[in-house]
Amino acid sequence: MAAAVAAPELRCVGFVGAGRMAEAIAQGLIRAGKVEAQHVLASAPSDRNLCHFRALGCRTTHSNQEVLRSCSLVFLATKPHILPTVLAEVAPVVTSEHTLVSVVAGVSLSTLEEEGAMVMARGRHAGRNDAELLQTLLEACGQCEEVPEAQVDIHTGLSGSGVAFVCAFSEALAEGAIKMGMPSGLAHRIAAQTLLGTAKMLLQKGQHPAQLRTDVCTPGGTTIYGLHALEQGGLRAAAMSAVEAATCRAKELSRK
Repeated sequence: MAAAVAAPELRCVGFVGAGRMAEAIAQGLIRAGKVEAQHVLASAPSDRNLCHFRALGCRTTHSNQEVLRSCSLVFLATKPHILPTVLAEVAPVVTSEHTLVSVVAGVSLSTLEEEGAMVMARGRHAGRNDAELLQTLLEACGQCEEVPEAQVDIHTGLSGSGVAFVCAFSEALAEGAIKMGMPSGLAHRIAAQTLLGTAKMLLQKGQHPAQLRTDVCTPGGTTIYGLHALEQGGLRAAAMSAVEAATCRAKELSRK
């Protein structure tokens, strides 16, 4: 994130790049009342993605420079390989009054869901006011934490890619119930609700997952038998390896 020394007055929020990532951020900000739709300006080369912003009531343009001229806070949400060209294009109109926020490198839409988690890292010119402004805005989309830049790729492996990992686990839970005779729709709903309820308990109580696991695991009961089966299947090692693999890939993409 590159930014001005002082936090800008938030009159208009701009998006250079109008894909689903940008749309998700804009939708979260608007729904939370952080910014009015008519004060959002998005740019893209074609109308294909801009139509989603128009449906939200936002203004659109095909000029990236127009976004910078109109907005002091601008989210860069292009494809990674396009970003260098876009930066060269908008550089002549960037001033010390701008706060530029990159959401490009390796970050998926899933990090911005209602129950999502995001991290941000400050650039050399970003002050505390800039960070507080951005954190206040992004918390409309979910949990937002400031971390060192080195941890951003780890966040991608954990939260960005982790949604897919959790979905795979939810699917597997449901299929286990289906195997035992439960109707498919019901099994998937209960699996999803189980994950949701567990996540809420972990967040609300601030417990380590091991503590909650111990609390629901009675001696000789059903849960300990199921946990034994998971350990035999290597669930813990597989999950750790998945986060490691996704993090390493995010670092590769960042270098490119």
